[in-house]
Amino acid sequence: MRRLSVLALLFIPLCACTPKTEAPVDLLGLDCAQPFEAQSAKLTAQPTLKPAPEDRAEPYRFYSSDDGRVSYLITKPDAPGHPAIMMQRAAGGTVTTTGCPYGDRKAYDKLRAYLEGLKAWHR
Repeated sequence: MRRLSVLALLFIPLCACTPKTEAPVDLLGLDCAQPFEAQSAKLTAQPTLKPAPEDRAEPYRFYSSDDGRVSYLITKPDAPGHPAIMMQRAAGGTVTTTGCPYGDRKAYDKLRAYLEGLKAWHR
């Protein structure tokens, strides 16, 4: 029993020195039952979400988590498939895309194919 106590005392300082990793922030998933405007506002109001620089040539806005594990694509009025919201979640070496097609389904499918194609893009 005494040996176990000594081992425990040796282990405690090691635990105190171990760097703590921050727990991943749990960002909102998509709820396609919500109206586009309400869901867009709710998603973009998340404090750990950063907007990508706005490109006037792109009819979308991208927002990503600080750790890069979650990204949202929100269409602007002139975008194909508008209104639409897509979410990409990276985990375990894969990226999963989900989305809410509020508008034209064929245009949404093209938009999704575009976003899926970005996964394979390399510089």
